[in-house]
Amino acid sequence: MGSNTVVKVIASSLRKGNVVDKDGKLYVILFAENIHPGKGTPVTQLDMRRIGDGVKVSERYRTTEMVERAYVEEREHTFLYSDGEGFHFMNPESYDQVVATEGVVGDMAPYLQEGMAVQLAQFNGVPISLVLPQRATFEVVETEPVTKGQTASSSYKPAMLSNGVRTAVPPHISAGTRVVVMTADGSYVERAKD
Repeated sequence: MGSNTVVKVIASSLRKGNVVDKDGKLYVILFAENIHPGKGTPVTQLDMRRIGDGVKVSERYRTTEMVERAYVEEREHTFLYSDGEGFHFMNPESYDQVVATEGVVGDMAPYLQEGMAVQLAQFNGVPISLVLPQRATFEVVETEPVTKGQTASSSYKPAMLSNGVRTAVPPHISAGTRVVVMTADGSYVERAKD
């Protein structure tokens, strides 16, 4: 497939990380949602970032409307490290390394761990979006001690993870405990098994 392959797809089939060609400019989808109002036409709401300059836009399409989706190469890459240049990833098959900018990684940056496998999308060899594993494990570095009389079933308490993200954990979790969180929003899943 050539680098400029564009296929027409219906709006409702678009997903986060896809790239669409709109008026000759490329946009990567940050968030896609199909909305079905009680009456009226179902629409697809797309939040997108223009690849050229990082400008964010929101668009609504009829779900059945045809949108031009640009062909993007998606491959598993391993996260190596980040530095002033950006976030370095390696293709485990070819050992080629690519650098994704902060604009591409965005709020996923704290969840990247050395050796983590991510789905990295590239357009013409430039990283444009990445999808992290749904879950990652971090240590709780700071949280309130349990107060007397607080039951295990009572509400979650605030905690700070080793990656600098704030979350909320059940009362029985103390600092130093490793926990599994969702990479989408840092929410607590379970205590790590390790």
